[in-house]
Amino acid sequence: MDDAANLIKRQSKLTDLIKQHGLDAVALNAGPSQTYFTGLHFHLMERPAVVLLAAGKKPIAVLPDFEKAKANDLGYDMQVVTYDENPDNWAAAFADAAKQFGAAKLIGVEGLRLRVMELQYLEGAFPGAKFEQAEPLIAQLRMRKDASEVASMKKAAEIAEAALAATLPKVKVGMTEKQIASELVQQLYAQGSDPELPFQPIVGAGANSANPHATVSDRKVKSGDLLLFDWGASYNGYLSDLTRTFAVGEIEPEFKRIYEVVKLANQAGRDAAKPGAPCSAVDENARDAIEDSGYGQYFTHRTGHGLGLEPHEEPYIRAGNSLKLEPGMTFTVEPGIYLDGRGGVRIEDNVVITENGAETLTSFPRELQVIG
Repeated sequence: MDDAANLIKRQSKLTDLIKQHGLDAVALNAGPSQTYFTGLHFHLMERPAVVLLAAGKKPIAVLPDFEKAKANDLGYDMQVVTYDENPDNWAAAFADAAKQFGAAKLIGVEGLRLRVMELQYLEGAFPGAKFEQAEPLIAQLRMRKDASEVASMKKAAEIAEAALAATLPKVKVGMTEKQIASELVQQLYAQGSDPELPFQPIVGAGANSANPHATVSDRKVKSGDLLLFDWGASYNGYLSDLTRTFAVGEIEPEFKRIYEVVKLANQAGRDAAKPGAPCSAVDENARDAIEDSGYGQYFTHRTGHGLGLEPHEEPYIRAGNSLKLEPGMTFTVEPGIYLDGRGGVRIEDNVVITENGAETLTSFPRELQVIG
Protein backbone atom coordinates (compact mmCIF):
# COMPACT_ATOMS: atom_id res chain seq x y z
CA MET A 1 0.00 0.00 0.00
CA ASP A 2 1.16 3.56 -0.66
CA ASP A 3 2.08 5.50 2.44
CA ALA A 4 -0.36 8.03 3.84
CA ALA A 5 1.68 11.06 2.81
CA ASN A 6 1.68 9.94 -0.82
CA LEU A 7 -2.05 9.25 -0.77
CA ILE A 8 -2.79 12.66 0.73
CA LYS A 9 -0.60 14.29 -1.92
CA ARG A 10 -2.47 12.47 -4.70
CA GLN A 11 -5.82 13.51 -3.23
CA SER A 12 -4.69 17.12 -3.05
CA LYS A 13 -3.58 17.09 -6.69
CA LEU A 14 -6.91 15.58 -7.76
CA THR A 15 -9.11 17.93 -5.76
CA ASP A 16 -7.14 20.96 -6.97
CA LEU A 17 -7.52 19.75 -10.55
CA ILE A 18 -11.26 19.14 -10.36
CA LYS A 19 -11.74 22.52 -8.71
CA GLN A 20 -9.86 24.18 -11.57
CA HIS A 21 -12.33 22.53 -13.95
CA GLY A 22 -15.39 23.71 -12.05
CA LEU A 23 -16.26 20.46 -10.28
CA ASP A 24 -17.41 20.53 -6.66
CA ALA A 25 -16.38 16.96 -5.88
CA VAL A 26 -15.39 13.63 -7.36
CA ALA A 27 -17.01 10.28 -6.56
CA LEU A 28 -14.71 7.28 -6.94
CA ASN A 29 -16.30 3.89 -7.30
CA ALA A 30 -14.56 0.63 -6.39
CA GLY A 31 -11.55 0.05 -8.64
CA PRO A 32 -8.00 1.17 -9.46
CA SER A 33 -8.56 4.93 -9.18
CA GLN A 34 -10.14 4.55 -5.77
CA THR A 35 -7.12 2.51 -4.70
CA TYR A 36 -4.66 4.97 -6.24
CA PHE A 37 -6.09 7.99 -4.44
CA THR A 38 -7.28 6.48 -1.15
CA GLY A 39 -5.48 3.18 -0.52
CA LEU A 40 -8.78 1.30 -0.25
CA HIS A 41 -8.98 -1.99 -2.15
CA PHE A 42 -12.43 -2.93 -3.42
CA HIS A 43 -13.67 -4.76 -6.49
CA LEU A 44 -16.99 -4.05 -8.11
CA MET A 45 -19.50 -6.24 -6.26
CA GLU A 46 -23.16 -6.32 -5.33
CA ARG A 47 -22.51 -3.84 -2.50
CA PRO A 48 -21.51 -0.22 -3.27
CA ALA A 49 -18.18 1.19 -2.07
CA VAL A 50 -17.88 4.88 -2.97
CA VAL A 51 -15.47 7.60 -1.82
CA LEU A 52 -16.21 11.33 -2.12
CA LEU A 53 -13.33 13.81 -2.40
CA ALA A 54 -13.35 17.62 -2.60
CA ALA A 55 -10.89 20.43 -1.92
CA GLY A 56 -10.85 21.46 1.73
CA LYS A 57 -13.01 18.54 2.85
CA LYS A 58 -12.21 15.33 4.63
CA PRO A 59 -12.64 12.27 2.37
CA ILE A 60 -15.77 10.31 3.13
CA ALA A 61 -16.48 6.69 2.19
CA VAL A 62 -19.74 4.75 2.04
CA LEU A 63 -18.90 1.12 2.78
CA PRO A 64 -20.44 -2.14 3.97
CA ASP A 65 -20.34 -2.30 7.77
CA PHE A 66 -18.11 -5.38 7.81
CA GLU A 67 -15.52 -3.59 5.60
CA LYS A 68 -15.09 -0.47 7.76
CA ALA A 69 -11.84 -1.75 9.29
CA LYS A 70 -10.14 -1.22 5.92
CA ALA A 71 -10.45 2.52 6.45
CA ASN A 72 -8.79 2.29 9.87
CA ASP A 73 -5.43 1.23 8.44
CA LEU A 74 -4.95 3.98 5.85
CA GLY A 75 -2.76 6.22 8.00
CA TYR A 76 -4.86 9.34 7.46
CA ASP A 77 -8.29 10.54 8.60
CA MET A 78 -11.24 9.41 6.52
CA GLN A 79 -14.89 9.65 7.48
CA VAL A 80 -16.79 6.42 7.01
CA VAL A 81 -20.51 5.85 6.73
CA THR A 82 -21.52 2.20 6.78
CA TYR A 83 -24.61 0.20 5.95
CA ASP A 84 -25.88 -3.26 6.84
CA GLU A 85 -26.90 -6.15 4.63
CA ASN A 86 -30.40 -4.81 3.94
CA PRO A 87 -30.38 -2.93 0.61
CA ASP A 88 -33.39 -0.95 1.79
CA ASN A 89 -31.02 0.94 4.11
CA TRP A 90 -28.29 1.76 1.61
CA ALA A 91 -29.86 4.97 0.26
CA ALA A 92 -29.96 6.34 3.82
CA ALA A 93 -26.23 5.72 4.19
CA PHE A 94 -25.53 7.75 1.06
CA ALA A 95 -27.83 10.52 2.28
CA ASP A 96 -25.99 10.56 5.61
CA ALA A 97 -22.64 10.78 3.83
CA ALA A 98 -23.88 13.67 1.68
CA LYS A 99 -25.09 15.51 4.77
CA GLN A 100 -21.66 15.19 6.39
CA PHE A 101 -19.81 15.98 3.18
CA GLY A 102 -21.77 19.10 2.28
CA ALA A 103 -23.34 20.50 -0.87
CA ALA A 104 -22.08 19.51 -4.30
CA LYS A 105 -23.84 20.52 -7.51
CA LEU A 106 -21.38 19.22 -10.11
CA ILE A 107 -19.74 15.88 -9.30
CA GLY A 108 -17.06 14.18 -11.37
CA VAL A 109 -17.31 10.43 -11.92
CA GLU A 110 -15.56 7.67 -13.86
CA GLY A 111 -18.00 6.62 -16.55
CA LEU A 112 -16.25 3.32 -17.08
CA ARG A 113 -16.57 2.45 -13.40
CA LEU A 114 -19.72 4.06 -12.05
CA ARG A 115 -22.73 1.79 -12.43
CA VAL A 116 -26.42 2.68 -12.46
CA MET A 117 -26.68 1.40 -8.86
CA GLU A 118 -24.14 3.84 -7.44
CA LEU A 119 -25.31 6.67 -9.68
CA GLN A 120 -28.87 6.36 -8.40
CA TYR A 121 -27.69 6.42 -4.79
CA LEU A 122 -25.62 9.53 -5.49
CA GLU A 123 -28.50 11.21 -7.32
CA GLY A 124 -30.73 10.56 -4.33
CA ALA A 125 -28.11 11.85 -1.88
CA PHE A 126 -27.36 15.01 -3.87
CA PRO A 127 -30.73 16.18 -5.29
CA GLY A 128 -30.33 18.28 -8.41
CA ALA A 129 -26.62 17.55 -8.80
CA LYS A 130 -25.17 16.95 -12.23
CA PHE A 131 -22.54 14.31 -12.98
CA GLU A 132 -19.69 14.81 -15.41
CA GLN A 133 -16.93 12.59 -16.75
CA ALA A 134 -13.78 13.10 -14.69
CA GLU A 135 -11.74 10.31 -16.29
CA PRO A 136 -9.59 12.69 -18.38
CA LEU A 137 -8.60 14.57 -15.22
CA ILE A 138 -7.91 11.40 -13.26
CA ALA A 139 -5.88 10.03 -16.17
CA GLN A 140 -3.66 13.14 -16.13
CA LEU A 141 -2.44 12.11 -12.69
CA ARG A 142 -2.46 8.34 -12.94
CA MET A 143 -0.55 8.05 -16.22
CA ARG A 144 2.54 9.83 -14.86
CA LYS A 145 4.17 7.13 -12.75
CA ASP A 146 6.62 7.95 -9.99
CA ALA A 147 9.81 6.02 -9.29
CA SER A 148 8.17 3.55 -6.92
CA GLU A 149 5.41 2.77 -9.42
CA VAL A 150 7.94 2.21 -12.20
CA ALA A 151 10.00 -0.04 -9.90
CA SER A 152 6.93 -2.18 -9.23
CA MET A 153 6.20 -2.44 -12.95
CA LYS A 154 9.79 -3.44 -13.64
CA LYS A 155 9.52 -6.16 -11.00
CA ALA A 156 6.24 -7.32 -12.56
CA ALA A 157 8.07 -7.62 -15.89
CA GLU A 158 10.88 -9.62 -14.30
CA ILE A 159 8.37 -12.02 -12.74
CA ALA A 160 6.56 -12.49 -16.05
CA GLU A 161 9.79 -13.15 -17.93
CA ALA A 162 10.99 -15.66 -15.35
CA ALA A 163 7.66 -17.45 -15.54
CA LEU A 164 7.81 -17.83 -19.33
CA ALA A 165 11.46 -18.93 -19.17
CA ALA A 166 10.42 -21.69 -16.75
CA THR A 167 7.46 -22.69 -18.93
CA LEU A 168 9.12 -22.94 -22.34
CA PRO A 169 11.23 -26.07 -21.65
CA LYS A 170 8.01 -27.92 -20.79
CA VAL A 171 6.25 -27.08 -24.06
CA LYS A 172 6.01 -30.11 -26.33
CA VAL A 173 4.27 -30.98 -29.58
CA GLY A 174 0.89 -32.48 -28.70
CA MET A 175 0.23 -30.30 -25.66
CA THR A 176 -2.93 -28.20 -25.77
CA GLU A 177 -3.04 -24.44 -25.43
CA LYS A 178 -4.90 -24.93 -22.14
CA GLN A 179 -2.19 -27.19 -20.76
CA ILE A 180 0.53 -24.69 -21.65
CA ALA A 181 -1.46 -21.77 -20.21
CA SER A 182 -1.99 -23.72 -17.00
CA GLU A 183 1.74 -24.26 -16.64
CA LEU A 184 2.40 -20.57 -17.30
CA VAL A 185 -0.09 -19.47 -14.64
CA GLN A 186 1.52 -21.78 -12.09
CA GLN A 187 4.92 -20.35 -12.93
CA LEU A 188 3.66 -16.78 -12.60
CA TYR A 189 2.62 -17.51 -9.03
CA ALA A 190 5.79 -19.48 -8.33
CA GLN A 191 7.91 -16.53 -9.48
CA GLY A 192 6.11 -14.09 -7.19
CA SER A 193 3.14 -12.54 -8.99
CA ASP A 194 0.33 -11.05 -6.94
CA PRO A 195 -2.68 -13.40 -6.74
CA GLU A 196 -4.69 -11.29 -9.20
CA LEU A 197 -3.10 -11.53 -12.64
CA PRO A 198 -3.48 -8.66 -15.14
CA PHE A 199 -5.48 -10.99 -17.41
CA GLN A 200 -5.71 -14.66 -18.26
CA PRO A 201 -2.69 -15.48 -20.43
CA ILE A 202 -3.23 -15.97 -24.13
CA VAL A 203 -1.57 -19.02 -25.68
CA GLY A 204 -2.33 -19.20 -29.39
CA ALA A 205 -1.00 -22.00 -31.58
CA GLY A 206 -1.09 -22.22 -35.36
CA ALA A 207 -4.08 -20.36 -36.84
CA ASN A 208 -5.07 -19.21 -33.35
CA SER A 209 -1.93 -17.08 -33.18
CA ALA A 210 -3.50 -14.93 -35.90
CA ASN A 211 -6.28 -13.90 -33.50
CA PRO A 212 -4.91 -10.95 -31.46
CA HIS A 213 -7.20 -11.74 -28.50
CA ALA A 214 -7.48 -15.49 -28.82
CA THR A 215 -8.98 -17.57 -26.03
CA VAL A 216 -6.99 -20.63 -25.01
CA SER A 217 -8.49 -23.83 -26.38
CA ASP A 218 -7.96 -27.56 -26.61
CA ARG A 219 -6.05 -27.14 -29.88
CA LYS A 220 -2.85 -29.17 -29.77
CA VAL A 221 0.49 -27.68 -30.70
CA LYS A 222 1.86 -29.05 -33.96
CA SER A 223 5.25 -28.93 -35.59
CA GLY A 224 5.40 -25.95 -37.97
CA ASP A 225 3.13 -23.81 -35.78
CA LEU A 226 3.73 -20.30 -34.66
CA LEU A 227 3.08 -20.24 -30.91
CA LEU A 228 2.14 -16.89 -29.37
CA PHE A 229 2.19 -16.03 -25.66
CA ASP A 230 0.54 -12.86 -24.36
CA TRP A 231 0.90 -12.76 -20.58
CA GLY A 232 1.77 -10.60 -17.62
CA ALA A 233 2.32 -10.45 -13.88
CA SER A 234 1.33 -8.14 -11.06
CA TYR A 235 3.53 -6.76 -8.29
CA ASN A 236 2.23 -4.38 -5.61
CA GLY A 237 -0.83 -4.02 -7.84
CA TYR A 238 1.22 -2.79 -10.83
CA LEU A 239 1.20 -4.80 -14.02
CA SER A 240 3.33 -6.05 -16.86
CA ASP A 241 2.01 -7.11 -20.28
CA LEU A 242 4.26 -8.90 -22.77
CA THR A 243 3.94 -10.89 -25.97
CA ARG A 244 6.47 -13.20 -27.59
CA THR A 245 6.02 -15.55 -30.52
CA PHE A 246 7.94 -18.78 -31.08
CA ALA A 247 8.50 -21.31 -33.84
CA VAL A 248 7.53 -24.91 -33.07
CA GLY A 249 10.08 -26.83 -35.09
CA GLU A 250 10.64 -25.73 -38.68
CA ILE A 251 8.22 -23.04 -39.86
CA GLU A 252 7.44 -21.86 -43.36
CA PRO A 253 9.59 -19.08 -44.87
CA GLU A 254 6.84 -16.45 -44.80
CA PHE A 255 6.42 -16.90 -41.06
CA LYS A 256 10.14 -16.22 -40.64
CA ARG A 257 9.78 -13.15 -42.83
CA ILE A 258 6.87 -11.63 -40.93
CA TYR A 259 8.66 -12.33 -37.66
CA GLU A 260 11.60 -10.19 -38.73
CA VAL A 261 9.25 -7.43 -39.92
CA VAL A 262 7.43 -7.36 -36.57
CA LYS A 263 10.72 -7.31 -34.68
CA LEU A 264 11.81 -4.33 -36.79
CA ALA A 265 8.47 -2.59 -36.15
CA ASN A 266 8.75 -3.19 -32.42
CA GLN A 267 12.19 -1.56 -32.39
CA ALA A 268 10.98 1.33 -34.56
CA GLY A 269 8.10 2.01 -32.19
CA ARG A 270 10.32 1.98 -29.14
CA ASP A 271 12.85 4.22 -30.88
CA ALA A 272 10.13 6.85 -31.43
CA ALA A 273 9.23 6.97 -27.73
CA LYS A 274 10.63 10.13 -26.11
CA PRO A 275 9.45 13.18 -24.17
CA GLY A 276 7.47 15.58 -26.32
CA ALA A 277 6.67 13.08 -29.06
CA PRO A 278 2.97 12.53 -29.70
CA CYS A 279 1.57 9.09 -28.99
CA SER A 280 0.74 8.87 -32.69
CA ALA A 281 4.44 9.03 -33.59
CA VAL A 282 5.13 5.72 -31.85
CA ASP A 283 2.22 4.14 -33.70
CA GLU A 284 3.30 5.68 -37.01
CA ASN A 285 6.90 4.48 -36.74
CA ALA A 286 5.89 0.91 -35.96
CA ARG A 287 3.16 0.92 -38.59
CA ASP A 288 5.42 2.34 -41.31
CA ALA A 289 7.85 -0.54 -40.83
CA ILE A 290 5.06 -3.01 -41.49
CA GLU A 291 3.52 -0.97 -44.30
CA ASP A 292 6.89 -0.74 -46.05
CA SER A 293 7.20 -4.52 -45.96
CA GLY A 294 3.88 -4.96 -47.75
CA TYR A 295 2.01 -6.36 -44.75
CA GLY A 296 0.21 -3.19 -43.66
CA GLN A 297 -3.26 -4.66 -44.05
CA TYR A 298 -2.37 -7.45 -41.62
CA PHE A 299 -1.56 -5.10 -38.72
CA THR A 300 -5.11 -4.65 -37.46
CA HIS A 301 -4.88 -2.88 -34.08
CA ARG A 302 -3.21 0.11 -32.40
CA THR A 303 0.45 -0.15 -31.51
CA GLY A 304 -0.03 0.03 -27.76
CA HIS A 305 -1.86 1.13 -24.65
CA GLY A 306 -1.03 2.59 -21.28
CA LEU A 307 -0.17 0.24 -18.44
CA GLY A 308 -0.10 0.54 -14.67
CA LEU A 309 -2.78 -0.43 -12.18
CA GLU A 310 -4.89 -1.56 -15.16
CA PRO A 311 -3.84 -3.58 -18.20
CA HIS A 312 -5.36 -0.93 -20.48
CA GLU A 313 -5.28 2.74 -19.45
CA GLU A 314 -4.05 6.10 -20.74
CA PRO A 315 -2.04 6.89 -22.82
CA TYR A 316 -3.19 5.02 -25.93
CA ILE A 317 -0.59 4.56 -28.66
CA ARG A 318 -2.71 4.99 -31.75
CA ALA A 319 -3.00 7.03 -34.92
CA GLY A 320 -4.44 10.48 -34.36
CA ASN A 321 -3.58 10.69 -30.65
CA SER A 322 -1.76 14.01 -30.31
CA LEU A 323 -1.15 13.63 -26.58
CA LYS A 324 2.52 14.44 -25.91
CA LEU A 325 4.53 11.81 -24.07
CA GLU A 326 5.94 12.93 -20.73
CA PRO A 327 8.37 11.40 -18.22
CA GLY A 328 6.66 8.72 -16.15
CA MET A 329 4.19 7.67 -18.83
CA THR A 330 4.19 3.90 -19.26
CA PHE A 331 2.77 1.92 -22.16
CA THR A 332 3.14 -1.09 -24.42
CA VAL A 333 4.62 -1.27 -27.90
CA GLU A 334 3.10 -4.33 -29.57
CA PRO A 335 2.99 -4.40 -33.36
CA GLY A 336 1.80 -7.57 -35.04
CA ILE A 337 1.11 -9.24 -38.37
CA TYR A 338 -1.79 -11.69 -38.53
CA LEU A 339 -2.29 -14.00 -41.51
CA ASP A 340 -5.86 -15.15 -41.04
CA GLY A 341 -6.25 -18.92 -40.87
CA ARG A 342 -2.49 -19.49 -40.89
CA GLY A 343 -0.59 -17.79 -38.10
CA GLY A 344 0.43 -14.50 -36.56
CA VAL A 345 3.35 -12.78 -34.87
CA ARG A 346 3.28 -10.12 -32.14
CA ILE A 347 6.20 -8.80 -30.08
CA GLU A 348 5.17 -6.66 -27.11
CA ASP A 349 7.34 -4.70 -24.72
CA ASN A 350 6.67 -2.28 -21.85
CA VAL A 351 8.15 1.20 -22.03
CA VAL A 352 8.47 4.15 -19.64
CA ILE A 353 9.29 7.66 -20.79
CA THR A 354 12.31 9.14 -19.00
CA GLU A 355 13.66 12.70 -18.83
CA ASN A 356 15.89 12.11 -21.86
CA GLY A 357 14.23 9.31 -23.82
CA ALA A 358 12.63 6.01 -22.89
CA GLU A 359 13.49 2.85 -21.00
CA THR A 360 12.23 -0.56 -22.03
CA LEU A 361 11.20 -2.38 -18.86
CA THR A 362 11.04 -5.78 -20.56
CA SER A 363 14.08 -7.68 -21.76
CA PHE A 364 12.95 -11.16 -22.85
CA PRO A 365 14.85 -12.03 -26.07
CA ARG A 366 13.24 -10.83 -29.28
CA GLU A 367 15.13 -13.12 -31.62
CA LEU A 368 13.08 -15.94 -33.12
CA GLN A 369 13.43 -19.02 -30.93
CA VAL A 370 12.56 -22.57 -31.89
CA ILE A 371 10.86 -24.63 -29.17
CA GLY A 372 9.09 -27.94 -28.78
